[in-house]
Amino acid sequence: MLIDTHSHLYDEAFNADRREAVKRAIDNGVGRIVLPAIDSVSHNRLLSMCREFPGVCFPLMGLHPTSVNDNPDWQSELDIVRSFLVNSATGAGPKVYGVGEVGMDMYWSRDYAREQEEAFRQQIEWAVEFDLPLVIHTREAWPEMREIISSYRGDVIKGILHSFSGTLDDYLFLLECGDFYFGIGGPVTYKKSQLAEILPFMDLTRMVLETDSPYLPPVPYRGKRNESSYIPIIRNKVAELLGKPVSEVEDITTANALRIFGI
Repeated sequence: MLIDTHSHLYDEAFNADRREAVKRAIDNGVGRIVLPAIDSVSHNRLLSMCREFPGVCFPLMGLHPTSVNDNPDWQSELDIVRSFLVNSATGAGPKVYGVGEVGMDMYWSRDYAREQEEAFRQQIEWAVEFDLPLVIHTREAWPEMREIISSYRGDVIKGILHSFSGTLDDYLFLLECGDFYFGIGGPVTYKKSQLAEILPFMDLTRMVLETDSPYLPPVPYRGKRNESSYIPIIRNKVAELLGKPVSEVEDITTANALRIFGI
């Protein structure tokens, strides 16, 4: 069995064929799909998918860093995240399996760096409080990410660096900071991919597979909509780069995902 540890199949891009997309994933051996949250605009679609596909779709809860940008209600959005985490822990609401998608994103603007950091730190602390893994988004913010994560050493933080785009030095640094895994997705198949260059120096026991659908599709689907059924393409590329059997990559990345999310 394969696991897509990061998919937005609840995105409006799948409104016309969401059920079919889930079926294609299952038919391609993807038996579990983890759905990270963005913000309250899409929570209902996310949770509806998990109700429709129990045992296949597993929800996370968090506030995406770009949903903080230019949003006067971002603190109210955090209150919503907190309520879901509390209700999950007490059995008063749907079970969530991690805190995500959270992090830092300076790609569009650096004007909200302070607010993004405050939201990220708050959600890190909740992940520690509820003993949940983080799913961490980092874009154009690796120095900031390293500084924030390093300040929580000793707090037993754990999680996944989603769509890992850092350097080998970032990888080694983060391994020293917590119980971290690294999300490998479509970019590993791209020409001149930094991830493909450093992957042979990474430990397979620290990798999980992901699509980030509908974004970042692997070759040969680049430029088109991504979906969870493409996970085997990513698995095969990882096996090629590591010089390992496909079955070994599948078995180990699946075991890693099961461990970190407890599913």
